[in-house]
Amino acid sequence: MESQSQFSKNLKAARLRCSMTQAQVAKKADISVNYYARMERDEVNPSLEVFKKVVKALNAKSSDILDF
Repeated sequence: MESQSQFSKNLKAARLRCSMTQAQVAKKADISVNYYARMERDEVNPSLEVFKKVVKALNAKSSDILDF
């Protein structure tokens, strides 16, 4: 079993490129820090609405996060 999906790895990489903490991303995306951290650990799959908020908070493109 793979420990982390490519999605969660890309999500964390995008956050680190922005030099943001998980708390900063969560605040900008208006979600809980715990939920965002669980996204990075590949424990939850966000809804499309949450995904859009996170991408916007990271000032990224969805193609930066999604691996297809």
